[in-house]
Amino acid sequence: MCGIAGIIYKNRNVETAELEKMTEKIKHRGPDSDGFYVENNVGFGHRRLAIIDVSHSADQPFSSSNSVLVFNGAIYNYLEIREELQRFGYRFKTNSDTEVLLYAYELWGENCVKKFNGMWAFAIHDRKKNILFCSRDRFGVKPFYYHADSEGFYFASEIKAILEVKKLKKINLQIVLQFLDTNFTEHNNETFFKEIFKLQGSHNLVYDLSDHSYQIKKYYDLVQNKKITKLNLQQSINLFEKEFERSIKLRLRADVKVGSALSGGLDSSYTVSVVSKLLESKSSEFTAVTVGCINKEDDEADLSKTITNITSVNHKVIYPTKQEFENAIQQVIYSMEEPFTGLSVYMQTFLMKEAKKNGIKVLLDGQGADEILLGYSRYAAAFMRSHSFKESFLFFLNIRRHYGISKLEALKIYFYFTNYHVRKLYLMFRGSNLKEKYKRKIDYRHIKKLNKSYSNIFELQKNEIFWAQIPQLLRWEDMNSMAYSIETRLPFLDYKFVETFLSINNNFKIYEGWSKYILRNCVEKFLPREIAWKRKKIGFNAPIEEWWPPSKEITDTINNSKIIQELFKNKFTCIHDRDFEWRLYNLAIWEKLYGMEL
Repeated sequence: MCGIAGIIYKNRNVETAELEKMTEKIKHRGPDSDGFYVENNVGFGHRRLAIIDVSHSADQPFSSSNSVLVFNGAIYNYLEIREELQRFGYRFKTNSDTEVLLYAYELWGENCVKKFNGMWAFAIHDRKKNILFCSRDRFGVKPFYYHADSEGFYFASEIKAILEVKKLKKINLQIVLQFLDTNFTEHNNETFFKEIFKLQGSHNLVYDLSDHSYQIKKYYDLVQNKKITKLNLQQSINLFEKEFERSIKLRLRADVKVGSALSGGLDSSYTVSVVSKLLESKSSEFTAVTVGCINKEDDEADLSKTITNITSVNHKVIYPTKQEFENAIQQVIYSMEEPFTGLSVYMQTFLMKEAKKNGIKVLLDGQGADEILLGYSRYAAAFMRSHSFKESFLFFLNIRRHYGISKLEALKIYFYFTNYHVRKLYLMFRGSNLKEKYKRKIDYRHIKKLNKSYSNIFELQKNEIFWAQIPQLLRWEDMNSMAYSIETRLPFLDYKFVETFLSINNNFKIYEGWSKYILRNCVEKFLPREIAWKRKKIGFNAPIEEWWPPSKEITDTINNSKIIQELFKNKFTCIHDRDFEWRLYNLAIWEKLYGMEL
């Protein structure tokens, strides 16, 4: 896991000092070493967080006779690919996945990415073809930002590295409006910075150095496997266990200390349980980290202690204070680089901080489980929409058993998520204080596409994974973890696991009154019923009222924002929607920290 940066100039040579400025801004991503490569108008910079083969022989930029690579991420199946490459005559001087990646490109070209099981963002200067080949992993776990103009092409793991060499201060008005009104920020390749873009997951970028043009191509999509859909319940449970254990085994490959995030929920509980099983007598060397909540209704620390006692893993529990949160407000907004929607990001921040304190350099986390196994209450709408009237009505009658929500809540969810016009009217009402000219600018097409997919659960899950939900969570996860030099690995987002369980019969994901039914059956083999069959979903909820009570200071910060003054008709007095208040406040702080302009 590392930080990468690069420059291609059209009419002059790259200077190492420019790359040094870029990588200095992202040194938290790679505190173990740095390196630079310059060949005329092409330059790479790299900061390394050593995880696999921690010797300096695996430092980057990494070169062969024809190519030079800078790479951020981890190729989990590198040992299997290495064996295949050896059969083709390749000889290795390191034990790293970096060397495997470069030789895989030299043998298979652009198709090498189809061989990889992992997370990555990389750039290869192919001297022979005179191109730059860039790629981002299937679901966009690792970031790749870029800017192109008349002078050249610039890329990096973080936006702030590009800002070191290009002073870009204009906001992307459409993304800001989407953030404030619809909560969507990752539905296309744009960012909050008008002239900075992101290479989306499942895409390659090929830059032709002869004419300075570039093309972006999608290399991967999710396809439903009808054979898996036909499996019965027990076969589906067995397959889940087998595939998840395979995913965990791959993600335990590291030459440094590995740990896990742990709430009292199903996803992290099962992860820790499987790790404990695989490590056997060494499970006490594995550390799980829990962030407790001072609001007892949202605190799962006691449940997490039960889990670690049973699985015999080491356990660290922290309770962040209001003062710690206040001290971290601006630091986290700066680290995130783009505004974010809620305070749960800070809970994750404190978890990463504690993990680093305990020497953990690789942390397993549960992102993706709810999207794959229909864990959110909004999926009730999709379930009812995609079944017969009789089946939907019976499901509706038992909705509290399925998701712990009332029938009235279920109706609201159904009409909001399945009827585009209802949802659009609500969003327009929520943004009623926007000036008319800005209200008219909001593009709702992605909302229409998402609502339409609620009639087909597979399509809905694809949308959630590729642009509507997962990319946002992954952006927060990456920025939070790398701020503390930690590599997070996500076993539920192993692409083979995702392919398998998006194809599983949906009636087994929600079954006999239980959401995530298959996972619950697997968890019960390790942990008590009160954990496996717990209905209330909490996770790492932040104590908003305790940490961030309404105040004049918050309102003043919002009203003093030049961007907000321009977008809205009136100044704000009392904002009842605290989520909306946070988005406004976050935007105002971000504007100040990055000197942004409308």
